[in-house]
Amino acid sequence: MEKNPTEKMIIPHIEFVDEEEPPGQRTSKEETTLLAEYFKTNIDQEKPALSCRSLEFLKTFYPEASSQDWNNWQWQIKNSVRSIEKLSHFIKLSDNEVKPAGHNGQSLPIRISPYYLSLLDPDNPEQALRKSVVPLFDEFLLHPGEDADPLSEEHDSPVPNIVHRYPDRVLFLVTGFCSTYCRYCTRTRMVAKDKCHIGVKAWEVGLKYIEEHNEVRDVLVSGGDPLTMPDLQIEYLLSRLRNIPHVEIIRIGTKIPVVLPQRITLPLVTMLKKYHPLYMSIHFTHADEITTEVQSACEKLANAGIPLGSQTVLLKGVNDDVAVMKKLMHSLLRIRVRPYYLYQCDPVVGTGHFRTSVEKGIEIIEGLRGHTSGYAVPTYVVDAPGGGGKIPLLPDYKVGRENDSLLLRNYENKVFRYPDFT
Repeated sequence: MEKNPTEKMIIPHIEFVDEEEPPGQRTSKEETTLLAEYFKTNIDQEKPALSCRSLEFLKTFYPEASSQDWNNWQWQIKNSVRSIEKLSHFIKLSDNEVKPAGHNGQSLPIRISPYYLSLLDPDNPEQALRKSVVPLFDEFLLHPGEDADPLSEEHDSPVPNIVHRYPDRVLFLVTGFCSTYCRYCTRTRMVAKDKCHIGVKAWEVGLKYIEEHNEVRDVLVSGGDPLTMPDLQIEYLLSRLRNIPHVEIIRIGTKIPVVLPQRITLPLVTMLKKYHPLYMSIHFTHADEITTEVQSACEKLANAGIPLGSQTVLLKGVNDDVAVMKKLMHSLLRIRVRPYYLYQCDPVVGTGHFRTSVEKGIEIIEGLRGHTSGYAVPTYVVDAPGGGGKIPLLPDYKVGRENDSLLLRNYENKVFRYPDFT
């Protein structure tokens, strides 16, 4: 985004008040006026997608609610399932899924938006999407090498909410709130612990740190999920970051377009496009997540000029199959999302049942490379425990050497000579 060095972007005024659980934040009179002015030219253009599946689910489980309620992202958060007991009204729990009584009196945090709940198979505990959000007794098991903070993010945090691991970029954790909890989340230590956003005041230390470190050219805004915050707070944050001269690009890490596509409104997108270059990394797990609503959300973002990339975690029994992964990657490209990373599941406490071997990840990449479009092949990485960062892994296509030739094998396992000399 080009701007005159002497000019400053106007930063929206925001009241620094304590917050209730999203989306019930108290809004000052001044903010109400500002929001009304901002939304009035955009709100009438909104025509959210409502699939037959969503409509049927709405009529069955929320008969008192309207289609307008369903398409309201704040209604979705307010009506999220937050207990196993409530979840049992929607699906038939299996023996391995945590019952309302819990295990030895313990309980596990849970939150599933009504929209994402509508995608779950009520009778099949082996369904991929169901496995990713419904707690299992396996989560109470501790395996060797597991840790609450396996990536040592707290060790690389010079100030609260900032992780500075790589030379020219930082991770800015702006909230601990998510609309739907993934059972394999790397940041379970902070997500679901508090019921509200951390607040705008808490960002100041992080913003000051970025301002004082000229080497930071790339800021990844994550959490929690930053798109669960109100538009006004998101814009305040983006405008502050965009006003820092050495910050070249801003990225947003989110799963909102997948679990709460109703949040991707025209007013939100209209605001986001003001802060280019802005990128978005979206967490997809399985092709079954790509619905009419998700496609519509991603199209809005892509049409606003926001490059979209996917981040997928390799999960045992969910997507650890070449055909399943290929279908997901193809489906992503069709909705204009570029496959970016395939992550080995981090050794977070209670996630042993999700982790595959690293060899399985390499097998999947080998099953994609050469067998489909290059755009459909993500980079397979292990985020090294202890703060080592992302380490890419590839199948070994180098067979050996013969005189001045390098012997290489292709996707068909045919060997070719490359004249490797100068």
